[in-house]
Amino acid sequence: MIKKETLSRREFFKIAGAAGAGSLVASTENSAGAAAPAKVPTRPFGKTGVNVSILSLGGTYNLMSRQLLLRQALNMGVTYWDTSNSYSGGKSERGIGKYFARYPEDRKKVFLVTKSRASGPDGLTRHLQTSLERMQTSYVDLFFLHAVSDVEDEVNHPEIREWARRAKADGLIRFFGFSTHSNMEECLAQAARLGWIDGIMTTYNYRLMNTPAMKEAAAACVRAGIGLTAMKTQATFFSRFYSDVGSEDETASQLAQRFMDEGYTPEQAKLKAVWDNPDIASICSAMPNLTYLQANVAAALDKTELSREDHRILEHYARETACGYCAGCARLCQSAVAQNIPISDVMRYLMYYHNYGDHSEAVGKFNRLLAEVDYSKAESMCPQNIPIAKFMQFAVETFSKSRQG
Repeated sequence: MIKKETLSRREFFKIAGAAGAGSLVASTENSAGAAAPAKVPTRPFGKTGVNVSILSLGGTYNLMSRQLLLRQALNMGVTYWDTSNSYSGGKSERGIGKYFARYPEDRKKVFLVTKSRASGPDGLTRHLQTSLERMQTSYVDLFFLHAVSDVEDEVNHPEIREWARRAKADGLIRFFGFSTHSNMEECLAQAARLGWIDGIMTTYNYRLMNTPAMKEAAAACVRAGIGLTAMKTQATFFSRFYSDVGSEDETASQLAQRFMDEGYTPEQAKLKAVWDNPDIASICSAMPNLTYLQANVAAALDKTELSREDHRILEHYARETACGYCAGCARLCQSAVAQNIPISDVMRYLMYYHNYGDHSEAVGKFNRLLAEVDYSKAESMCPQNIPIAKFMQFAVETFSKSRQG
């Protein structure tokens, strides 16, 4: 029996690897000798006519060294693979390319997604071509504008829509959409009114899914035929700056004990809470090793729905720990700061650093905040013809080294 104490995500999965994480993980182990092992179920992805696995492999890591993980994911039915041109400095996409070079017949089995933060057609074309070359494929199934926070400002432009139409006509992409970590409800609602967005990946979890705004925004996308992928489904509490966390510890212990008694970890329960909404086509989860993959697949295979009491406990935990979780409503906090500092992005990078343990990725993303701004208009207005973008990148590198020293 597990002691009643707060267990971290890493500790839960250590248990999952050593003891089978209860009945769910054990179910996949017991199927190893079966003639036809169970595969992760699929759901329709909006109006695209394509079914995708309800669990998506989040490729934020260096996949060059995770070839077995890709192979096992596909064998288990995790056929929706998500990456980006920026993940792990391009090693995520190159890792997928390495895999397809070895198993070219598997390309047609994979629903492949990549992303770009380019702000115009030229940048999108350049990033897409780079992605195709890295992944050794002639097309991607879904291409996202990455980290959108305002659809009207970043997506709803005639040149963007025309670029997507041409890319589809040329067979370079099958579908087009965007991902969003901030102002999610507004982004979903705005996209539903456009009529030409195929898919969206959005922060969506037990903390956010029950708010009236999120319910209506998601429903609007469903009515518009937009495929929805949930990310950031664990919604981890960040308690570093809170000295009085006794209530949080007690609630977390109750949460852990209840779900472990039922045969799965709280992490698996949080996935199941999202899957209980049939309109969510898939959950994108970063799975760095086979233990995470196995535990998440086990949750996807289990057909038991969470009870009303299970959902109530998750909602209670969300309320108890709300002060340590950024809900992505950047329109509120960032508009109140004169300099429009990207507070929501910084909060997310802190989560990557402290909760996920992705130190280098978090530092890299933070350092790129200034470097990724589109400085082209500023450069065109500079009477001295200063290459502002290069200077800003140099400043980031210089001051980063100073901090490290």
